Amino acid sequence: MSLSTHVLDAMSGKPAAGVAVTLTDRDGMNLAAATTDGDGRVAQLGEDLPTGVYRLHFDTGAYFAALDVGTFYPEVIVAFEIIDAGAKYHVPVLLSPFAYSTYRGS
Repeated sequence: MSLSTHVLDAMSGKPAAGVAVTLTDRDGMNLAAATTDGDGRVAQLGEDLPTGVYRLHFDTGAYFAALDVGTFYPEVIVAFEIIDAGAKYHVPVLLSPFAYSTYRGS
């Protein structure tokens, strides 16, 4: 199983570097943490995750605060389900101070 994420800043049209990302299980147990790189990516987060429901927490408040930009969403939490433990999972987030979207990437 492979889990990755990518955060794009729609306000600037650039990757969102320096966003803290935490992976938790359904019960809220922290499983892994990382920070997006210069391309807004975390290439690998968590290892050998079994099937189940997980959450990615993105610290968007700190990201926008570092840019001196106010935001309505100080955090973004994306819940998703791993249904095939052998598959690749990519969870992109498109971010702006007053909106966000996500989808299952490839």
